[in-house]
Amino acid sequence: MKLEKKNMLFNELVSLIEEGKRQLSFAANATITHTYWRVGKRINDDVLKNKRAGYGQQIVETVSQQLIAQYGNNYGVKNLRRMMQFAQVFDDEQIVVPLVRQLSWTHFTLLIPLKNPLQRDFYAQMCGMEGWNKRTLKE
Repeated sequence: MKLEKKNMLFNELVSLIEEGKRQLSFAANATITHTYWRVGKRINDDVLKNKRAGYGQQIVETVSQQLIAQYGNNYGVKNLRRMMQFAQVFDDEQIVVPLVRQLSWTHFTLLIPLKNPLQRDFYAQMCGMEGWNKRTLKE
């Protein structure tokens, strides 16, 4: 009987820890994705003034090098451009905030290339409601 109680306690503790880890993972993902949106928005609005000029390319490359030196390869030029597209395509922060709680950065990188806003919104909503992973979204 004592062994059963120990096993029950252990199993309950494992469940608590695993749930905490899941919650932490979701919170971290939401924070990272929202940060990527904010970085993209900041570059679009404040640095490039929403224009594509030659100097803008240089600014993005320079900022990318500085960010890589401080934060690593997630801030390479290619990823910064994705962040900029993310902020352009999903231009309303009040829509982005609830979505980042449900979708990963990978989900967004798959949704960004969709040209039709209704199609993009439909798939974003389906991912959130149905819990689609990136593989399901790709298909």
